Amino acid sequence: MKNLRLKSARAAKDMSQQQLADEVGVSRQTINAIEKGDYNPTINLCISICKVLNKTLDELFWEN
Repeated sequence: MKNLRLKSARAAKDMSQQQLADEVGVSRQTINAIEKGDYNPTINLCISICKVLNKTLDELFWEN
């Protein structure tokens, strides 16, 4: 399932995939794969992404 909330939150902060990847210490391809729903990130990576984007785990990663 695509993670459009992550993509939207990243865009709202005017960040590229590369910038987010650099902030959390992964490759741009990893961020791309998470957004496309092709990769299930670890909880630690999820937390790092949330901190950078000022979002909660529920806001970015919880499925309704």
